[in-house]
Amino acid sequence: MRNTLLEALNVRVVGTGDKTLVLAHGFGTDQSAWQRILPYFSQHNRVVLYDLVCAGSVNPDYFDFRRYTTLDAYVDDLLHILDALRVDKCAYVGHSVSAMIGILASIRRPDLFTKLVLIGASPRLSRWIRAGRDREGILGNGG
Repeated sequence: MRNTLLEALNVRVVGTGDKTLVLAHGFGTDQSAWQRILPYFSQHNRVVLYDLVCAGSVNPDYFDFRRYTTLDAYVDDLLHILDALRVDKCAYVGHSVSAMIGILASIRRPDLFTKLVLIGASPRLSRWIRAGRDREGILGNGG
């Protein structure tokens, strides 16, 4: 899963600034969600965009339900991308579930993130993912 992950998740780097900015979309969309603001950020930043494995633009054969039952696998993907691109510091903008992915990644590697911008963060979603999408795990006993 080395650099094939970068291809599978359609990783793109746009711009040539000294600072790195990561734009991460939420469920139900792909990196095209950022297309209208990308020109403004790429003028002065190196912008990293990628698609979550569940995005329609990603080959569904890559999705492994067992691997992606928690947000940990999404965090692994993000950190692998940043390591492969040799990013040592970045600002991170995450929408919806990607806000949670950014939070978890920054807990794991706090030195990597200079700023987190969380748009429509969905903290209860992490509980839903952890519960394996099981209604009882979501609604029962604070699970």
